[in-house]
Amino acid sequence: MTKQEKYDRTYLKMAKEWSNLSHCERKKVGALIVKKKMIISDGYNGTPTGFDNCCEDKTGATKWNVLHAEANAILKVASSTQSCENATLYITLSPCKDCSKLIHQAGFNRLVYAEEYKDCSGLDFLRKTAIEITHLPFE
Repeated sequence: MTKQEKYDRTYLKMAKEWSNLSHCERKKVGALIVKKKMIISDGYNGTPTGFDNCCEDKTGATKWNVLHAEANAILKVASSTQSCENATLYITLSPCKDCSKLIHQAGFNRLVYAEEYKDCSGLDFLRKTAIEITHLPFE
């Protein structure tokens, strides 16, 4: 195992732990943003600040207002003095198509994910960019 893979696996494990803070029942997703070996942001999927923490409706479907883990992490950076430029995003689940646009626009140079989302259009979009993508399944 290379030194980079060791770091990648460790940050993914940390993102997995962070996902446990999510109140979502169907799927718990965690994200970390790392720049120069320093965690600059984190996030998990959930409702916006000030809203009820319940993420699913009566049928078990995810409510429309739930924010994805990577969107939450990127928004935290946007309200700080940091930047996602040339940072690595670690997420437990590959991004959806909407989040992939945010990832590209935010300036990430790497994406490391553990599990694949049911719709791969987000990954397909990111593969057309200069972002390095690494899939490291949980062991």
